[in-house]
Amino acid sequence: MNRRLFAQSLTAAALSSLAPPLTAASGKPRPGEPFPLSVMLWTVFTGMPFEDRLAKIAEAGYSNVELVGEYHNWSDAEFERAKVAGKRLGISFDATAGLSRGVADPASREAFLAELEAALKPMEKLDCPAMIVLSGNVIPGLAREELHQSCVETLKRAAALIENRQINGQPVRLLLECIDPEENPRYFLTSASDAIEIVRQVNHPQVQFLYDIFHEQIAEGNLTEKLEKHIGVIGLIHVADVPGRHQPGTGEINYANLFRKLVELNYRHAVAMEFLPVGDPVAALRTARSLALHAART
Repeated sequence: MNRRLFAQSLTAAALSSLAPPLTAASGKPRPGEPFPLSVMLWTVFTGMPFEDRLAKIAEAGYSNVELVGEYHNWSDAEFERAKVAGKRLGISFDATAGLSRGVADPASREAFLAELEAALKPMEKLDCPAMIVLSGNVIPGLAREELHQSCVETLKRAAALIENRQINGQPVRLLLECIDPEENPRYFLTSASDAIEIVRQVNHPQVQFLYDIFHEQIAEGNLTEKLEKHIGVIGLIHVADVPGRHQPGTGEINYANLFRKLVELNYRHAVAMEFLPVGDPVAALRTARSLALHAART
């Protein structure tokens, strides 16, 4: 090990020691998977009935699915059909998104907390233990420091709301996500560094950072070093290549190296494919899964 790598390892260890302890691993890995692999459902098989979409995910070799509130208007019978289909296909719902409010606006804090509490009910119906949380847009008239502090305070309140709560034997978790400024120039949290600082200030094991590789490559880059420094607060990773948001191998990101780094760092949470496939979606998902499996063997 050279001096630079040695220094990096010391830095990573020191920063990890400041992080909240890791919660139980999210999702269920299939045999041979280095970490649970998942698919963000909004990206694939749109227009099909929900149960048929799950069948396609299983055909591609995955055992986890992430949602964006597809269930908002479901009846009890639709919830039951989804759960039955998931069990039959060996698929779990590891995370969902879909809250209409973010955490940056102090004026909407109480509404956000009420919406989160209501969202726990469908999450329990689906055995889905994690909610993806957004900051929302910049609020005119408020300084960035005020928006930052609002994120911290709102997430602390949210952490108290879910304290020690479990769904399907796993801790309920909140996952704070950035969005790059090209996709939404009005969005507050475009910097992974800022979002990670918020998560560290909240300092609760049920509040973690969603590291979206696609957004971060566009916003700031320096992807691997962030994994090394902040793996202890990363609770979910989203995968797509740049440019175009297509599958790994179509753009500039070296996902083989990133997957190997995750194995090296003993990452335990889900890695979700959130790309728009070029070509056959099942084939693209299988290829992305194979890339992650290869990382576990090299």
